[in-house]
Amino acid sequence: MAEKIKIAQYWGAGCGGCDVALLDIDAKILDVHAIAEVVFWPIGFDGKLHEIEQMPDKSITVSFYNGAIRNSENEHVAKVLRQKSVILISFGSCACFGGTPGLGNVTNREEVFQTVYKDTQSTDNKAGVYPQEHTKVPEGELELPRFYDDVKTLDEVVDVDYFMPGCPPTTNLIALAVDVVAKHVTQGAPLPPKGTVIASDKTLCDECNRERVEKNRRIEKIYQSYEIKADPKKCLLDQGIICIGPATRAGCGAMCPNANMPCRGCMGPTKAVTDQGASMLSAVSSLLNITDSESKLNEEQIMEMMMQVKDPLGTFYAFTLPKSPLRRTVKERKRKG
Repeated sequence: MAEKIKIAQYWGAGCGGCDVALLDIDAKILDVHAIAEVVFWPIGFDGKLHEIEQMPDKSITVSFYNGAIRNSENEHVAKVLRQKSVILISFGSCACFGGTPGLGNVTNREEVFQTVYKDTQSTDNKAGVYPQEHTKVPEGELELPRFYDDVKTLDEVVDVDYFMPGCPPTTNLIALAVDVVAKHVTQGAPLPPKGTVIASDKTLCDECNRERVEKNRRIEKIYQSYEIKADPKKCLLDQGIICIGPATRAGCGAMCPNANMPCRGCMGPTKAVTDQGASMLSAVSSLLNITDSESKLNEEQIMEMMMQVKDPLGTFYAFTLPKSPLRRTVKERKRKG
């Protein structure tokens, strides 16, 4: 039997759901076991990073990196896995776009620490002590990773071969990736072009079976999903519920709309969209008759309608803020003097 390939999996800034998703591929896990040896998976077993650092370069066949880059440890491990791996896959929304942790870009390190360690009522920290990167104790020196101001995507710190979006990636996409790697190793099948997104190039709406209004689409009010009982057959947008499907890549099977819940955009933008949030904001504006040249709404009425969108940043950039042209919020500096 040929020597097994080596696989690594790492969890950066994220919830851990991507690690669980790898175990949800059912019988495909047997295909993985047949051809692969997992050499590094911190959540799965007690592998040591220094052992990976000592491996020859490119000795790991494929590494799945999930989670965003939030601290110095996340970045260091990303660079180690890039150096040691033939293939590096950005696995899940957080690694691909920043994900939910990326909403931390509305603030900075100092404000996060102020909130968590000083202002939160549940924290008993009268002295206002912050975590220190280096602390000397009788047994030696303790070290914590440096917490960054910015949340970064994986491809901002290392070169990435393939991208697999989703929160978490669906089992069909994971199985597809496993098949591609397995056939490449066992049969010499060619790999996809570098930079390929392992998902569909269509929009989520293309794989959603809900009935849509095709002409003169208009809504009078925006609802939160809990405020009305949505018709399970009709497009959620046509019912006034913001569904990010028009600006989101397909590939998940429209799981959320099928469960009568709006898409939140975890698959990220299609290749035709530069900024997922701006694209969706434009779509909502047209539904509200704000951008139409025949619109009779004045500025005050337009503002009133747009104020119906609760938490615009969290609605339109729930998963993609660090990857968008916005990247983060900024504060205007006061001029000296």
